[in-house]
Amino acid sequence: MDARYSLPALSPGRASPDEAGLRRDQGFWLLAAAVATIAPHWVNMPAWVGAVCAILFVWHLRRLRRGAAAPPRWLLLPFTLAAAIGVRLSFGYFLGKAPGLAFLAVLLSLKLLETRNVRDARVAMLMCFFLQFGLFFNNQSALSAALALFAALMTLGSLVALADPACATRERLKMSAILAAQGLPFMVALFILFPRAAAPMWGFPDSAAISGLSDSMSPGTVSELILSDALAFTAEFDGPPPPPSERYWRGPVLGKFDGRTWRMVYGFLLDRPRYMPMGRRYDYRIMLEPHNQHWLPVLDYPAGPVRGISFTLDFQAMSHFPISNRMQFAFSAFPGTVAGGGEGTQRLDVFRQLPAHGNPRTRKLATALKAEMPEQTVERILAWLAQGQFTYTLQPPLLDEDSTDRFLLDTRMGFCEHFAGAFVFLARAADVPARVVTGYQGGRINPVNGTMTVRQSDAHAWAEVWLAGHGWVRVDPTALIVPQRIERGLEASLPEGERLPLLLQPRYLWLRQLRDRWEALATGWHRGVLAYDNQRQRDLLEVMFGLDASLPAVLGTSAIAIALLMAVFYYWAQRRHGSRDPLDRAWARFSAKLARYGLARAPSEGPLDYAQRLAAARPASAAMLTAICTRYARLRYRPSPSDEEHKEICALIHSINRLDLKKETPASP
Repeated sequence: MDARYSLPALSPGRASPDEAGLRRDQGFWLLAAAVATIAPHWVNMPAWVGAVCAILFVWHLRRLRRGAAAPPRWLLLPFTLAAAIGVRLSFGYFLGKAPGLAFLAVLLSLKLLETRNVRDARVAMLMCFFLQFGLFFNNQSALSAALALFAALMTLGSLVALADPACATRERLKMSAILAAQGLPFMVALFILFPRAAAPMWGFPDSAAISGLSDSMSPGTVSELILSDALAFTAEFDGPPPPPSERYWRGPVLGKFDGRTWRMVYGFLLDRPRYMPMGRRYDYRIMLEPHNQHWLPVLDYPAGPVRGISFTLDFQAMSHFPISNRMQFAFSAFPGTVAGGGEGTQRLDVFRQLPAHGNPRTRKLATALKAEMPEQTVERILAWLAQGQFTYTLQPPLLDEDSTDRFLLDTRMGFCEHFAGAFVFLARAADVPARVVTGYQGGRINPVNGTMTVRQSDAHAWAEVWLAGHGWVRVDPTALIVPQRIERGLEASLPEGERLPLLLQPRYLWLRQLRDRWEALATGWHRGVLAYDNQRQRDLLEVMFGLDASLPAVLGTSAIAIALLMAVFYYWAQRRHGSRDPLDRAWARFSAKLARYGLARAPSEGPLDYAQRLAAARPASAAMLTAICTRYARLRYRPSPSDEEHKEICALIHSINRLDLKKETPASP
């Protein structure tokens, strides 16, 4: 290779650009990017990890302010080993998304302390970008996206600070926003066209507990859940929603009783329920929060088949996979359906079973209330409950052995699970098939977007009895004792002075309004972005391109879209390159002319250094070459614009046009 075309070699005492030390302002930018990246992770990390990161950040900040040297790297090794051991002890395992992100946060904080040059800073920025991506492992909400975007802009600003140390803060922010905007079309194209995974790509173990109804019920389980104001799901109806009296969202159906706890009766699954839907129809979609179980809350009575959903003999909707991420489902409900009219004798006997011993006084009461017809027996039980002066409360007394006896005949204070469980016990003791149904009752319309919001505080338990000719019939003893619970919600049902969830308290109405706005935004984000799965992608591609949405077709379309975008950006860059100011165009023409004589300018070479090299290579034209380079440097890097700028640029262009090196012999090396 001709030496005239190679970059000048670095002198022995001169560091490469990657080995150059960091300026103080570059260190501050890098620190800000790291803080913005790690801060959103603190809620998902052990407290000690957040404290360690904060201490290391303060240490690095003091080092930047004092201009102190970085600590020796051998000193940081024990900290790294201690952090690894601490993460392993905190999580119980090391290879997983949660411990991995926590350990990486500590490593990034330590990396800041040992950052000495540009290369170290770039490594730290790559770690920032990965942690920003890792934020979506735990939460994919609109807030997480906004925090990740802010951290990415700060990291891009750090990159700009490395590339142009003289750039002002405002210009760095502007350039980082431009860089992010340039990547936006590629992001949108990949989001729409890249094949969607049917399940999350990260299959790491995660032991995080998620609150919600379980597949069992004992006294106190639902009342404890009521105190949670967490979102259970949102529902969007194609028409008017059902009235409050029909807003029973069926969850786990409990048919086994051991004397204290009710549990599910497991059986085989069907692709559609065993009944004929009839009556009024409600079409709706639910956006379900993760609860790590298979069951789905659905209005009575769902129709099938539904893709990805099976149904039990108890009319529960069951997902094929545990709901570990926020998911959307579409259903149709027919509340007027007669369900379970064809139940066999053997199966009905399951719902008559009681433990051989326990609760003798309740059994005696059931015998006294038993009538000739099951319908009459149910009416007598409800009439007895209505006259029993029961109290609906979240703080009932503790019940020991024979809990049903104690509740019905002694304390008479309980919550919905007490009423439902006691009613089913009485019905079974009177030889009427009955079972407990848990789920949610009610739902509040969000005034911002019109969706129905159902929270954990709407958790409820009711009963079903089987009557010949009618099938399974819903019976809600709570509605009998406190009718306002069904029509007006929990806050209108409890005795005065009873503790309510925070945002159900009247004095916090303004907080509830803020929450409504935020949840409306979050719902739009979930439905428009997170719910875009492989099926919706397939449907969209078929509408847009008529593709069969097979993997080769989707990958081919993605490649074509990316190539077109790159071509558009290349054309834009060329146009922008060609639309430079006259001074830059003149300098580019001068550099191109010299390149034809084997004197190409290096990208990192300034005009004055270039002038020295040109003068040494072409002594006869040294005066003219030096004058051109010096004039360009003065015009480009002048402190303030000159009134004679146009004339000087014209003179420079004239000098470049007159330049002719053909007759000159190059200087000997």
